[in-house]
Amino acid sequence: MVHPWRRTGSVFGKKGAAGYPEQSGVYDLRSPYINLNFANPIGEIQYLTTGAHVFTVPPSVTNVSVVCIGGGGGGLYYNNSSSTYTYRMNGGGGGGLVYVPSFGVIPGATINVAVGAAGQSGAYSQGSTVGGNSSFGLLTATGGNPGRYNANITGGGGSTGGYAGAVINVGGQSQGTGSNGNGPAGGGGAAGYTSVGGIGWNRASGQPTYSGDGGGGGGWRTANYSSLGGGGVGIFGAGSNGTQGGPNTQAGSGSGGTNPTSNQVGGLYGGGGGGNSSVFSGTGGDGGQGAVRVIWGAGRAYPSTNTAQSYSDGNVTIV
Repeated sequence: MVHPWRRTGSVFGKKGAAGYPEQSGVYDLRSPYINLNFANPIGEIQYLTTGAHVFTVPPSVTNVSVVCIGGGGGGLYYNNSSSTYTYRMNGGGGGGLVYVPSFGVIPGATINVAVGAAGQSGAYSQGSTVGGNSSFGLLTATGGNPGRYNANITGGGGSTGGYAGAVINVGGQSQGTGSNGNGPAGGGGAAGYTSVGGIGWNRASGQPTYSGDGGGGGGWRTANYSSLGGGGVGIFGAGSNGTQGGPNTQAGSGSGGTNPTSNQVGGLYGGGGGGNSSVFSGTGGDGGQGAVRVIWGAGRAYPSTNTAQSYSDGNVTIV
């Protein structure tokens, strides 16, 4: 007798009928159902909430591809108010970016995940804070350094964790020129998939350029002595280039990230916050938080091979 077939979650399965129980097996070799999605699962998890998480490898998944982005550093401000202060209270550095195209995993195994927090802006007397590290197992993207007075602020980097093929790119600096007279430098841009992040400058720097796929470096305001946040970078793989900030011009994000906000906060993910020469013009900007994304499925790999969310066929979890 030939029996009708349907997907039951097994590789082969038959539709129950009178006298025939629901069970797996090959009952009609002329018309078996083969569940290709079961044999080759596709999906992703986006970790967008800062703090600690645990990734459990889904059934039948034996390889994953991962990107980690560190949080941007917080900007610095001078905690006395005067419109004439021109101190170089710099913005924070951009977060680093690390990805691994593919590495083997065991179904059911657990892997620790961390999402780096945004660095917080702070007063000169106390200091701003570093961006948090984002990690997947030993794969780690470090956060951008906090803004400081009269210093070049470096962006975050990372560690490959020993995973073969892993790539590290460094977040942009908050740099500028001169201790006083030119105001603070903008926040550094988040690192890209194929380039470092853009450098944040101050009004003595002219109009710098940036041509990478990370976030552009933050610009500055001409009406007062303050600087703007750096651009962020997206989690969906290498994409369009970020744009450099300049006088009264926000930086642009790279690879689908978000631009910094008008209140000096760095863009998502990983942009450094802007700084202020005095509380007269503001209290600096926080960095943009970090993120981690894990994808799986045949033919998917960072930095750019079938990494768009659409390739997950709707199997998307956001944490």
